[in-house]
Amino acid sequence: MASNERPEHRLLIVDDETEVATMLARYFGGQGFEVVTAADGEQMRRRLTEARIDLVMLDLGLPGEDGFSITRYLRETWKGPVVIVTGRGDSVDRIVGLELGADDYVTKPFDLRELLARVRSVLRRTRQSATAASETPCVSTDYAFGGFTLDTRSRTLCSPDGSPVELTTGEFTLLCILAENAHRVLSRDQLMTRLYGRDAGPFDRAIDVQVGRLRRKIEPDPSRPALIKSVRGAGYVFTPSVTRP
Repeated sequence: MASNERPEHRLLIVDDETEVATMLARYFGGQGFEVVTAADGEQMRRRLTEARIDLVMLDLGLPGEDGFSITRYLRETWKGPVVIVTGRGDSVDRIVGLELGADDYVTKPFDLRELLARVRSVLRRTRQSATAASETPCVSTDYAFGGFTLDTRSRTLCSPDGSPVELTTGEFTLLCILAENAHRVLSRDQLMTRLYGRDAGPFDRAIDVQVGRLRRKIEPDPSRPALIKSVRGAGYVFTPSVTRP
């Protein structure tokens, strides 16, 4: 990349395997990204304070602090997207990672081109959400449903009692999609395409995990959802009346 070209995005790769981190840094650097690396959670925290980071690529098998704990920390203290890249291919680990708020989960060994496509897809969704928020006219275009108010300008959700509801990037995007398509059944493939840029595989539960996390934040009784209902064999439907005050 020429010295006068601005990097497309700045990535933080958190992986204690030097060869893997070097390979990823070299590949993504050649694709127009600026890349910084960290070998553990402590270094990661330091990197996040040193410069703006657009996306964290996180391995789970780190020394000392477990990658799941780091994912939880990132979701509680940092607003950017997280892509888990790990050798843990067990479905339980995948579900836990997504439950904790990761925006995508990629298992090793991986195809570099597929990983690049997934990273760009996550960054594109984040950028589109931010652009939509910044370009929203000054007149109110909030979504209101069931006492909640979803503000696309500030990317905030207010509960019926007026208190804020913290949403990850994926949860915010999913709720916007559902609000825009209220009373319309959306299949898992449709939601996967909108959220992750790919179809759902036969054993892919990423959408179910995201819906479950969102339900726990907006449903009065998540075990008996009234706002986001499952449609057997079809997908999900957002049931409340949605207005744009």
